[in-house]
Parts: sequence; C-alpha cells; structure tokens
Amino acid sequence: MILVTVRENEPFEKALRRFRRKVEREGIRKDIKKNSFYLKPGEKRRLKQRLAEKRRRKASRRAARRAARNKSRPGPR
Repeated sequence: MILVTVRENEPFEKALRRFRRKVEREGIRKDIKKNSFYLKPGEKRRLKQRLAEKRRRKASRRAARRAARNKSRPGPR
C-alpha cells in the first residue's frame, strides 16, 4: 500500500506528483494494465518470448555501442 503524507504548507500538486512517482516505481500501473484483460496461456507465452527477444536485441545494441565507443577511445600511453 502506498502512503504519501502531505506536509505542512505543501501544495497538493507536489504531493500528487510524489504519489504518481511512487505508483510508477512500484509497478502498479503496469500490473493493472497486465491484468485488465484475459490472455490465453499460449498468447501469454508468445508475449513473454517476444519481450525476452526485445530485451536481448536491446542488450546487444548497447554492447555494440559500448564496444564501438571503447574502440574509438585512444589507449593509455
């Protein structure tokens, strides 16, 4: 359960912003969105595989970028 206390003389908007940040960090919106409709077990498995592939591609792009960046830097003398 998320609890945000409004401090004395604090604007409501600022407290609301803190609340939204906490909700986002906890992953509550993602969980609600995920459970808002039924997925068949096969669909869930395919979705999970697609997301894993997406993460792998992203990680390989990052690694390639890092390697290119390190390659272009001059070494120690």
